[in-house]
Amino acid sequence: RSYSNPEAEGQLLNSFVQYFGDSLERKVKRMPLIEETVLLGDSLLTLPVVIIGNGPSGICLSYLLSGYRPYLSPDAIHPNPILHTKLEEARHLSIVDQDLEYLSEGLEGRSSNPVAVLFDTLLHPDADFGYDYPPVLHWKLEQHNYIPHVVLGKGPPGGAWHSMEGSMLTISFGDWMELPGLTFKEWAASKRRNIKSDRVMPEEIACYYKHYVKVMGLQKNFRDNVYITSVSRLCRGKDDEDRSQLNENISTQHLEMEDEQKSLIKRNWEVRGYQRATDGSHVPFCLFAENVALATGTFDSPGRLQVEGEDFPFVLHSMSDFGAAISKGKLRGKADPVLIVGAGLTAADAVLCAYNNNIPVIHVFRRRVTDTSLIFKQLPKKLYPEYHKVYHMMCTQSHTMDSNLHSAYTSFPEHNVLSFKPEMKCVLQSASGLKKILKFSVALVLIGSHPNLFFLKDQGHSIGHHSNQPITCKGNPIEIDPYTYECTKEANLFALGPLVGDNFVRFLKGGALGIARCLAIRQKKKHELIEGGDGGGDGVP
Repeated sequence: RSYSNPEAEGQLLNSFVQYFGDSLERKVKRMPLIEETVLLGDSLLTLPVVIIGNGPSGICLSYLLSGYRPYLSPDAIHPNPILHTKLEEARHLSIVDQDLEYLSEGLEGRSSNPVAVLFDTLLHPDADFGYDYPPVLHWKLEQHNYIPHVVLGKGPPGGAWHSMEGSMLTISFGDWMELPGLTFKEWAASKRRNIKSDRVMPEEIACYYKHYVKVMGLQKNFRDNVYITSVSRLCRGKDDEDRSQLNENISTQHLEMEDEQKSLIKRNWEVRGYQRATDGSHVPFCLFAENVALATGTFDSPGRLQVEGEDFPFVLHSMSDFGAAISKGKLRGKADPVLIVGAGLTAADAVLCAYNNNIPVIHVFRRRVTDTSLIFKQLPKKLYPEYHKVYHMMCTQSHTMDSNLHSAYTSFPEHNVLSFKPEMKCVLQSASGLKKILKFSVALVLIGSHPNLFFLKDQGHSIGHHSNQPITCKGNPIEIDPYTYECTKEANLFALGPLVGDNFVRFLKGGALGIARCLAIRQKKKHELIEGGDGGGDGVP
């Protein structure tokens, strides 16, 4: 490998020395940068947890792993009487230390993951019924519950929120975007931000997340400008499978003390990548991890139609490219309309953007306007008037209503794009098989986005609900244990957030809770093994 200059390499090493403390300095000096010829048997640093992704999922997980614990507030009464009775039974315990399956039993919500529904109803009781009840939890920092970890992200804390469009309101209320321990309104007041609406701009959310990491004292766990190139399992076999169930049925009676030291801090994963230095150079690194948590979100790769001509430069796949074309005046005075493909909120944002800039729109989507799964059906009209304006146009300004295209907007429900032609024409096909050719000025394909898990074996295709298929948020999320968020097909690999189907920030926090509980249980088991094996020494090599 070709490494960058020694000074940059040393800075990255020193950052890990400071992070883990002087007691581990001897090991850190040989980590995290290693040559490929270094034997894995050498005494190199193994981290208990490496979190890949520094968006709200990764931030919330770091918060819990840092020792913050939620307890039932003294005067709190949850509006769900059954849940409140369960909470009262173990009021002295933090939620992390309670049986999450028991607490979440019988709860219903807008997530398919039961712990996500549980944590959401504790933080936002009855939010889906329009109530604005305060959380029933209060938080304590318990240093002894800290689990060493590092959070790796491409940009500043906040992840993809730093690259989202600033002109559009978020779909969720600001309160629903907040993380535990710091309300969005408190942050806005401290920054003297004038929040005029319950719904806020993405740039406000990005600033909030970045500030959250600082004010909660999580900065030491975060590394920015880090790009992961590979995450690979180091060892497999029956022995590993047995130990991966440490939280269920670990036994000490057959463990020798010398074997104990090797099994308690287990080098399960090798994480490779590079950190981009201020001068633009790349500083490679290699970390070993006992556990890896995937918190990358799904904004890596825009969805594609996979049709002929989709790679033409006039076929765009992001709102940022569309916004840039408008701001540069490329669409000013164009006689032909913009072609927008998709029926989700991003496509609706594009319609609004074009409409507000007096750019005519052809809107193509596969579903019927009466399809109950359309996102517009799930949004109250009073709270989301702009999206219902788009939906109204989708229903009332269809090409079937008039043989000619409407001047400002025309929808083509139940149509597929067959191809794009070099002369800026698009071939559409209706549900009945009828083909149409339409002229346009620019095409914008907004049909969702998918995670890019290229750094995993087989790009992670083996860990979804449907094996050997790409991971997608809706159709094929990562298959996990519903209470620990551990991948059912890969021990010691965890996933949370959009990767497991939780698109909304208010629900991804449940993943952090499930993972934190699982890792806390395993850490407790290890301490019990150590104390039982050497008479109470710390036992960590």
